[in-house]
Amino acid sequence: MKRLYILLFSALALHTLQAQNKFNLLVGTYTNTCDSKGIYVYEFDANTGEFKLKNSSENVVSPSYLSVSANNKFVYAVNENGTQSAVSAFSYDSANGKLKLLNTNASLGADPCHLINDDKNVIIANYSGGSIAVFKKNADGSITEGQQLIQHEGKGPNAARQEKAHVHQVVFSPDKKFVLSNDLGEDKVFIYKYNPGSKHEILTLKETVDVKAGSGPRHLTFSKDGKFVYLIQELDATLTTFSYDKSGSLKIIAQISILPKGFTGGTGAAAIKISPDGSFLYVTDRVDANSIAVYKILKDGKIEQVEQLSTLGKGPRDFAIDPTGNYLLVGHQYTNNIVIFKRDKTTGKLTDTGKRIELCSPVGLVFTKI
Repeated sequence: MKRLYILLFSALALHTLQAQNKFNLLVGTYTNTCDSKGIYVYEFDANTGEFKLKNSSENVVSPSYLSVSANNKFVYAVNENGTQSAVSAFSYDSANGKLKLLNTNASLGADPCHLINDDKNVIIANYSGGSIAVFKKNADGSITEGQQLIQHEGKGPNAARQEKAHVHQVVFSPDKKFVLSNDLGEDKVFIYKYNPGSKHEILTLKETVDVKAGSGPRHLTFSKDGKFVYLIQELDATLTTFSYDKSGSLKIIAQISILPKGFTGGTGAAAIKISPDGSFLYVTDRVDANSIAVYKILKDGKIEQVEQLSTLGKGPRDFAIDPTGNYLLVGHQYTNNIVIFKRDKTTGKLTDTGKRIELCSPVGLVFTKI
């Protein structure tokens, strides 16, 4: 009898572990280049790397970047569509993957490309508009019309890409006291004090930090302990490491290039993420490179390269690491697929599984609980 109990307990424990390692993968797409319904929801098994389509939105225009609420009940998306751009709120049933549109409001700037949310606000970065817009949340998860618009002004030395301000990202500091924003057009990182309860002065400028001229800051991420910030610069593939203190100040401590020695092709650095255990940093590069670089994060915040490999597609605009750290998935805007890599948690290295999710122009990936 005791042996039977042990076998039953072991079977139950294994089933529980397997269930815990299943997540939803939400994918935002461009809908103006191929046949796409907008947002796709897949169930992903982090034990095996297997996946299955659960649901999708209907007729949503280019929801290129997504942000999920902390309670896992709502999804917010930018609708990247030139001067007709918007931001949308959806209710989200994680069990069946169903998304229901709650409402949509004008983004107050052209081509929004990134957004974040907390329990009070949704904050978006308008790339072509060169601005940040803030929307309040209603009790049902929908959003108000824009309550604050911050317009950036300026340009950089790259006449083709930096002819004006281009806000590329907004990020909460770990303690949520600040919002950091990268401006590709001005070669600056803006640091705003965050006043979530304010009606119209939700963000107030604290300071700006200059980065290498012509580098085009795109995306940044915080180290797991919050003491360092890693910034990838799109135009010249510079990777900058900052120290960060809780007063909201950045100080540059290192700069490297993610390009291999002797590389002469086009570059367009894209996404930057840290592994769930905080030990490894990953950065994608597009145009001719179409690669992902892997770095080990040292105790002093500095990094050392582990490897650089092809993403096996064209246009690796975004990627996501599953919450267990077992797999890294790269979305390719131009080859219309997501390549699934197995991740070695000890070394950080990536191995192609051969598995592919085929879909139109995947450009934003995020994992959620089921």
